[in-house]
Amino acid sequence: MADNSRDGESEADRPIFHALLVPYRSLGRRGFLFLMAFVSCVSAAVGLAAVAHGAWPVFGFFGLDVLLVWGAFRLSYASARAREEVVVSRTDLSIRKTSPRGRVREAHYNPFWARFAVRRHAEFGILSMAISGEGRATELGAFLNPDDRESFAKEFNRALLTAKGR
Repeated sequence: MADNSRDGESEADRPIFHALLVPYRSLGRRGFLFLMAFVSCVSAAVGLAAVAHGAWPVFGFFGLDVLLVWGAFRLSYASARAREEVVVSRTDLSIRKTSPRGRVREAHYNPFWARFAVRRHAEFGILSMAISGEGRATELGAFLNPDDRESFAKEFNRALLTAKGR
């Protein structure tokens, strides 16, 4: 009997669906540098105007504002290192979550018994998504925006139904 699989992978183990979920950041590196230059210039100009009017202690607070904006963006970019990899085959549903600090957690479910739960709000769309089965649950795509949650939920549900043979 001929084996049509590649690299020892059976047809049932071949992925039906593969998605890499990453947080969206609207401001790239160049935009961040431009924003920081703009905030720094405005703060320096207003600070210098305050010094010219004799309010020299105010100048330090404008420097603190720049530092706080920089810190907030650094934290935002650090949280953008989070990842979720979702792979569905006929024999396995694998979810691999990587935290912003690099900590990896994996969850595996039997796709035939796995349930995909989507919690919706009439105005805001999908609020949360989770896979449950075997007495446990794993949340998916908590960092996605509403449009990305909708498209992911649609495609993932289609893949899960295909894996179940429906």
